[in-house]
Amino acid sequence: MSKLTLIERRLRISTGLILATYIIAHLSNHTLGLISLEAMESMRRVITPFWRSWFGGLLIYGSLITHFVLALMSLYRRTTLRMPIWELAQMLLGLSIIPLLAGHIGATWGARVLMGFDINYEYSLSGILSNDWVLARQGLLLLVAWSHVVIGLHFFLRLFRWYRGWKLHLYPIAILIPLLVVLSMGRIGLELGVWAQDNDMPAFLEHYRNQIIVPEDSNAATPDFSPVKPANELLHDGILITFYTLLLLTLVARSIRIRNRKRNSGVIIKHINGQVLKGIPGQTILEIIRAHSIPHASLCGGRGRCTTCRVRVGQGCFELEKPSPLEKFALQRIGAAPNVRLACQTRPLMPIEITPLMPADLNVDSEWREGGVSGEEREIVALFVDLRGSSRFSERHLPYDVLFILNRFFLEMSDALSESHGHYAQFEGDGLLALYGLERGLQQGCRDVLRGATDMQNRINELNKRLKNELKEPLKIGIGIHCGQAIVGTMGPPSAPNYSAIGDCVNAAARLQVKTKELGCVLLISDEVVQNAAADFSQFQAQQVSLRGKQQTVKIYTVENPLDIPIGV
Repeated sequence: MSKLTLIERRLRISTGLILATYIIAHLSNHTLGLISLEAMESMRRVITPFWRSWFGGLLIYGSLITHFVLALMSLYRRTTLRMPIWELAQMLLGLSIIPLLAGHIGATWGARVLMGFDINYEYSLSGILSNDWVLARQGLLLLVAWSHVVIGLHFFLRLFRWYRGWKLHLYPIAILIPLLVVLSMGRIGLELGVWAQDNDMPAFLEHYRNQIIVPEDSNAATPDFSPVKPANELLHDGILITFYTLLLLTLVARSIRIRNRKRNSGVIIKHINGQVLKGIPGQTILEIIRAHSIPHASLCGGRGRCTTCRVRVGQGCFELEKPSPLEKFALQRIGAAPNVRLACQTRPLMPIEITPLMPADLNVDSEWREGGVSGEEREIVALFVDLRGSSRFSERHLPYDVLFILNRFFLEMSDALSESHGHYAQFEGDGLLALYGLERGLQQGCRDVLRGATDMQNRINELNKRLKNELKEPLKIGIGIHCGQAIVGTMGPPSAPNYSAIGDCVNAAARLQVKTKELGCVLLISDEVVQNAAADFSQFQAQQVSLRGKQQTVKIYTVENPLDIPIGV
């Protein structure tokens, strides 16, 4: 996966919104027929200049072609056609628009561009209303195009909170617009008397030939209608041939792609419900789940917008490809753990185990945004670092000076964590909690935390040198480190969740950091961390200490200067 996926999503949304805007404006213009034909024509003269300009033409025709091509690309990539009903309806409706639209394009755009004359509403609607086949086709086009727009807008907007409050007011509008268009066409038909005459179509065209709007810069006489029908048919047939050819090629290419991938070794997914799901390389987790008819949450339809399809990956987590920019952006918004992936974006190549994190029957009205604690039990390393003497420092400096120093402190600590593969979990006042071993395992995490503590001390020393003129006494820190089992996951209020941990080892690290003040050292590290790191701490004093909340004593090492820690392990 690459940045192309994110670009495609943005193109699909933007082109869809442009086309929806055009259709809404076009149909709104049609509803003015309830007033009069002249009202429709007056609004047409206001709207059409923009869409017929080079910029408007580029927008509408570029959006139509791009949207169609993206739909074919999406169809080609699908490895299963099992999907929710609304997705299937949206896809079929979208693919039906172009063949239904071909005749209308041939009669309007073809006449204007190929024949060099414009057609007004009176001529166009008279031709539609006087021909039963054309009338049926246009009615079906109205139903299909409007349904596609309404479904698309609904499933795009339903993830926005404001839309949920307005949707009950928008439903009547969605029903009224096509109904008003039908009533408007009926009234125009009565006004023109098209159902009262029995003329055949050529005579009818001759009757309305003087209603054609000839371009002002043209010196030609009234156009000859004899070539209109062949030119329109040629454009109509060209559009249909191109459409069906591209659709057929896409389906054939998709079939060949799936057949070739089935020849390769399959993908095995162990679902938490006990089922073993078999897929093919290239399928997303969501596609494999759907292929086995297992319900799974996916409010956005697998487009990487809502994160409701996310799963926790157990075995095989670290063999998966790294998240694409689209998936990474979505996961970062919810502070997801490293082993949490979007089922709609992740394509496994090796056997994995998954646990869905959201209810399968989730809907947009559910309270699906998480709050409180949500996570899993894991072995981690917890590091607490605190800025010493911050209260006394605040008394001696102005508030803005204190803010400046604290910002510099947290920036240096954050950089130290990044360099040593630590995770900045949360800050409390003038201290912060960091987690190690989330991605690299407990033993490597214990080695990383030693490098992190050493780097923190080194950065504090450098910061003291840079700020020696502003500081009355050097900045000092206290660090406590412990490891063990903890619940790791997304925590906090829905509006500001963070990825953190709770558990005995986290509390013990916090207690060790506080105890550094009592023992007059910079760092206290538990023997469990030292043993897992396979580090030689024989030069440091070891002792058993009691920590508040723990019945048993903890063996720790007292480190006065973290720069003395042996990190070449």
